[in-house]
Amino acid sequence: MDFQTRKLNLITYLAQIKDEILFDKLENYILKTETEHNPDLKPFTIEELINRIKKSELDFKNGRFKSQEDLEKISANW
Repeated sequence: MDFQTRKLNLITYLAQIKDEILFDKLENYILKTETEHNPDLKPFTIEELINRIKKSELDFKNGRFKSQEDLEKISANW
């Protein structure tokens, strides 16, 4: 199984988690690991996340997005 497929499988798994305690543990582990390897990284603030969501929604509304099919075609050339 290639790396891209493994990542997509993990995303699918995470999207289906219903146990909030397990999700919290995974999230904390990932954030802790990332900041240990790259101390310049820091989690987004709530305000930053809201601004990113608003920008994403505006981009989608204005047609500035790629479909899953588009992304699969692009990634096939990597």
